[in-house]
Amino acid sequence: MPITCTTFQGLTYNLLVEEFADRDAVGQLNGYLASIYRIEKTTSVRRLLRRSRLPGAADEMRRELERDGIQAFRRFQNS
Repeated sequence: MPITCTTFQGLTYNLLVEEFADRDAVGQLNGYLASIYRIEKTTSVRRLLRRSRLPGAADEMRRELERDGIQAFRRFQNS
């Protein structure tokens, strides 16, 4: 049950995506949780922005950040 962490570097803060997927011996998905945190660069404080139990939510956010770049960070700035 490994937790996959991906960090997106921003100018004033970073976004951390933690993804947890539990699978049984056959390989079927038992549980999934993706948490998105905003990490302040000056204080290293983590603030939860979103949480999703839908499989693939973290991949969708990665694609959004790669596609929109700084505009995607601006959407999370006021969250």
